[in-house]
Parts: sequence; structure tokens; C-alpha cells
Amino acid sequence: MFKCGDKILYPMHGAGVVENIEEKNVLGENQQYYIVSLPTKNMKVMIPVCKSDSLHLREITDSKRIPDVFDTFTKDYIDRGLNWNKRYKMNLEKVKSGDIFELADVINDLMQRDMMKGLSTGERKMLNDSKHLFVSEVVLSTGKEKSEVEDLIRTYF
Repeated sequence: MFKCGDKILYPMHGAGVVENIEEKNVLGENQQYYIVSLPTKNMKVMIPVCKSDSLHLREITDSKRIPDVFDTFTKDYIDRGLNWNKRYKMNLEKVKSGDIFELADVINDLMQRDMMKGLSTGERKMLNDSKHLFVSEVVLSTGKEKSEVEDLIRTYF
């Protein structure tokens, strides 16, 4: 269980800080909820404590590991010959996993594919969403500014 002040990642939404843990009655059920502030989205979300495992909530990556994550952007793109729909499903599973290395892999593949062949509308949205998730975690982990992290990503592509 997380505690107030913990920095966590909520896959598909971004990194945030647990501001409070409250008991709320929602749809007639009393449950405990994490109240999480997502600074890069400028919003707060309520996450049921009992669903933290199934939602793949985790502590954000230690800042010492961030350079290793950025090394993912140096890998060459491998065209697996999949159509956009299969690529999208495969990448969506990686994003949902909550693993920052998998997320970086999705960004790397989509950025390189975009430069070589272009992306479908769905893949372009996934790329933008993935970059947002990645940036939100790196910002909270390292204390760098959002624009600084975005500039750093651009240096790889």
C-alpha cells in the first residue's frame, strides 16, 4: 500500500503524487481511495486502493535508472511485418504494463517507424500519449522540467 507523499505511476494516465488516502462511498460501497495529483496533466484522480495491483500502480522509477531507460532510444527499429492493427495491440500491451522500459521501447519504435514510413492516426495518438506518460515519470523522478525532458527525447530522433 502506498502512503501520502509517494510518487507513483498510474499506467495510461501518468506519474503523480499520493496526496491523501480517503474512504469514500461510491455507488453505495465504502472503499479506500488514493487521491493522486498528476502534475503534468494538472489534475487529480481517485484510484481504488483495492485495485492498485490490477491497475499496475507502482512507485516511479529511481532517477539513477533513467539514463538506462534513455538508452532504449538508441536501439534500431525492427520491422516485424505486422499490420498497423497488430502493432497497435502489441504496443498497447507494453504501455499498459506500466514498465518504463517497455514504454520507451514503444516510443522508440513509433518514432523510428514514423521517420521511415509514417504512422496511422491511431499509432500517432499512441506515440503522443506514450511520450506524455514517459515525460511525466521522468519529470517526477529527476526533478527536471517538462520541456527539458521533451528536448532530451528529441535529441535521439
